[in-house]
Parts: sequence; C-alpha cells; structure tokens
Amino acid sequence: MRADRLVATLLLMQARGRVTARQLADELEISVATARRDLEALSAAGVPVYPQPGRGGGWSLLGDGRTDLSGFTASEARALFLLLGPRAGESAAAASALRKVMRALPPTFRADAEAAADAVVVESGGWGAPASTPAAVHPLQLAVVERRLVGFSYAAWGREPVDRIVRPLGLVDKGGRWYLVADTDGGVRSYRVDRMTDIEGRDERFEPPAGFDLDAAWSSLSAEIEQTRVRTTATVLVDPEVEAEFLGWVGQAESKGTSVDGRTIVRVAGQTDEVLARRLAAWGAHAEVIEPPALRQLLAGFGAALTARYGDDGPSDAETSSDGSGRGYASGDA
Repeated sequence: MRADRLVATLLLMQARGRVTARQLADELEISVATARRDLEALSAAGVPVYPQPGRGGGWSLLGDGRTDLSGFTASEARALFLLLGPRAGESAAAASALRKVMRALPPTFRADAEAAADAVVVESGGWGAPASTPAAVHPLQLAVVERRLVGFSYAAWGREPVDRIVRPLGLVDKGGRWYLVADTDGGVRSYRVDRMTDIEGRDERFEPPAGFDLDAAWSSLSAEIEQTRVRTTATVLVDPEVEAEFLGWVGQAESKGTSVDGRTIVRVAGQTDEVLARRLAAWGAHAEVIEPPALRQLLAGFGAALTARYGDDGPSDAETSSDGSGRGYASGDA
C-alpha cells in the first residue's frame, strides 16, 4: 500500500540521510518511477524532502542523519499526517508505522498530527462519476485540524444556495467525491464539497462533540444519503447483448437473473420516476420496463412527444444512430 511505502521511505531517509530513487526502489522492491513519485509526494505535502542533483546527489531529508523526528515543525508534522493518515487504514503495517512516527514527534506537535491523521476517511466506490479533488479540500482540512469554524454558501440539489456556518469535523473521499462532515446546531451533517462556494475559515475555535468518531458518523450519514438517493425502483428486461453497456449507462442497477425469454432482469433505482424515465428512454429498442406502471406511462409519453416532433419528416432509424446500429442515444442523467 502507498501509505506503507511513504512511511518506509521517510524512515529510511532518516536512517541514511540521503538516498537515490534507484536505491529506494531496490530497498522497497518498487519501480524507480514509483519511488520518484513517492519522494515528490512527500515533498509536495510539505515534508522536508529535497532533491540534490549532480554526482553524489539524490534525495535528502533536511537535517542529514537524524534518527528521530524531533526536527519536524508543526506544519511539517501536520502535512505528513494529512498525506498518510487517510490511507493508513488500508494496512495494519502502515497504521503501526504511523503510530511509531507519532510517538517520535515532539509533544507540542502531537495533537495537531493526531487531528490530521483522523481528518479524512477514504471509502472506495462512489455515487457517480469520480471527480477530481476540489481545491476547497485543503483549506477544509486545515479547518478540521485547527478546529476552526468555517463559513460557506451551499446549494443542495434542486435548491437555491444558502449561507452556512459549521464546525468541521472531518472529510470523506467517497470514490473521488468529497464530503465535509460537520457539527451544526441541528446535529452532525454532511455537505458535498463540490457544491460549496465562498468558503471562509473563521477565527472562532470549537471542540468536537464528546466521543466523536468520524468513521462511525460517516457510516450513519452515508446510510441516510443512500436512502434519499433511492426513492423509486423499476424492474427492466434487458437484451443480454447490451447488458454490460446498459448497467454502465444507467447506474444504480443490479442484475437479478434471466427471464423466461432469455432477457436479463435488472433492478434499477433512482430519485424519481422521471429521473429513471430519462435514463431509460434511450434504450427503448433493447430494454422493457415491467414495473412500475407510472414509469411505463412516462416512457410512453416521451415516445408520443418524440413521434409528434419527428414522426413525419424526421430522419430514418439508421440516421439517428451515431454508430450505425440504428439505436439512438439520450443525454442527461446517465
């Protein structure tokens, strides 16, 4: 795991003072390119790791030959644990190494490092296409670590933006989609970071709720999010030759076996019947909705509207397909 390697890289550099990417690669049994990326990641995170070009060069940790971490500054220690802490749970060895590094830190820096290590939860799988890390993540991480209030404007789905001031408790990376978990006057809430604008850290500090655990809080919140995302379901019969493409296109869908006529039974979930209708409209030739009746009626209405608009003078079936298959494609909620 990468967290193991980054911790091992740091401790190896402390023991030797200077290493080359080749030496590091040989020691950790990784490629030279991977070793170089790990060194660059430590440097970019604010850990005092510097390249030295030329003959006899390599990568050095500021303060050659140190065998402990007493030379770290507060910001360097925090940067290290912001980088490594979220991934440590992937490996018992990485978690053990981080605990050893934590014990070696000066006591005055340990609280910030512990807060940084617990600031982010990483969860595989997502509720949509992976997104790049928003620029807002870094200042939000700092607000979590420093326990400072943060203000922002938030636009929930289908609603106008509302100004909010919250007590940030942690961040969650859910398959590339980032969420802020925060304490509010109404309890612990989650906010999608890509829907936050005008983010402003404030001077006021706060203390987290007694016994707060980010993993437990996120588990509860994510269950609530899942319930709000799935308000309706549908049963669809899908031609087997397009099953894989259908599942990838529609999302929130699961195969349930094979029907008597050889088609695949698929259970599809969505927020509303209309959202599902828009997702399924492109698959009229290869997918048949069995239930609910309301969704069938919506699709029939879409078909009637399309016929009214294009039926008399529209292009032929073959001309509507971008790949020559005769199947049209819809955009929108895929």
